[in-house]
Amino acid sequence: MGAISLRKVEKVYGHGAKANKVIHGVDAEIADGEFIVIVGPSGCGKSTLLRMVAGLEEITGGEISIGARVVNRLEPAERDIAMVFQNYALYPHMSVYENMAYGLKIAKVPKAEIDVRVQKAAKILELGALLDRKPRQLSGGQRQRVAMGRAIVRQPQVFLFDEPLSNLDAKLRAQTRLEIQKLHRELGVTSLFVTHDQVEAMTLAERMIVMNAGRIEQIGTPEQVYGKPASTFVAGFIGSPPMNLLHGEADGSRFTVGPQVLKLPSSAPRAGALILGARPEHAELAPHGAWAMTVEVLEMLGAERLVYGRIGDASFTLRIDGTRTPPKPGEVVPVHVPTEQLHWFDTSTGMRVG
Repeated sequence: MGAISLRKVEKVYGHGAKANKVIHGVDAEIADGEFIVIVGPSGCGKSTLLRMVAGLEEITGGEISIGARVVNRLEPAERDIAMVFQNYALYPHMSVYENMAYGLKIAKVPKAEIDVRVQKAAKILELGALLDRKPRQLSGGQRQRVAMGRAIVRQPQVFLFDEPLSNLDAKLRAQTRLEIQKLHRELGVTSLFVTHDQVEAMTLAERMIVMNAGRIEQIGTPEQVYGKPASTFVAGFIGSPPMNLLHGEADGSRFTVGPQVLKLPSSAPRAGALILGARPEHAELAPHGAWAMTVEVLEMLGAERLVYGRIGDASFTLRIDGTRTPPKPGEVVPVHVPTEQLHWFDTSTGMRVG
């Protein structure tokens, strides 16, 4: 069974006054067969956490379990995991078949068993016609599939993906995401996938772990994280364009943003300083809108258009249909956001309050 348990996991580099703590007591439970994406900005600790699960980094504190075993002191080869890196790391002088078979050959797996495993992985990844080619004869997407095939033949308890799509262009990334989804449906192996790309996270994850500065900000399904962000960090990181965050003072059904008083469709969760969040796709230009937005810039994206402007002293973005006649820069337009699409956060902590 490939369940993963992280309990109070910490990582500190250095000692004494020069100690630098980069992972701060991470707790997470990952079910057998689950596909989890760890997402966050560069430097948040996501790859360090993955490398600790793999055994490539020692943990400073806490406990990591894979299946029923605590693996803190086990070498990577003893953890029954397979890892796919950003760098394909293929042997250039070996064929695709030989690259996929090499790890099994070193492990002294019988030749007939190696052939069965390689042929099965090649069929899953549609590499059958490429088995005799060298890596230099392959595209970037094909090389990444070979790297995944090399992991599949290991038949591990857990797959670990460390930003495997970063070296691919946009079209290949989208195509390879679909292949990874199909691969997980077919194999059902527990998978941890690290990325800084929130689009990858949203499209691949069964659940997401959103990390910030070595801490977990939120764990949940893509729908939960998008629909009910736990903090202003998550609200601003997940979603493109990010959620609008207006700092102001709440008083019942009134919210003051700089010089402008916004009429709310329902009362704020409490009076005083709060942050009001609204996603660009949930804001609409409507005659009955109670918020006045001054349009500054428009951006045409084909099927949709982004309208950038200001409400009070805060920037505000909304998304409209690309076929709709857009407002003009300098125009003041009425904006409406339904009650159920308003998000409230504490000013001092950034945590969700409603």
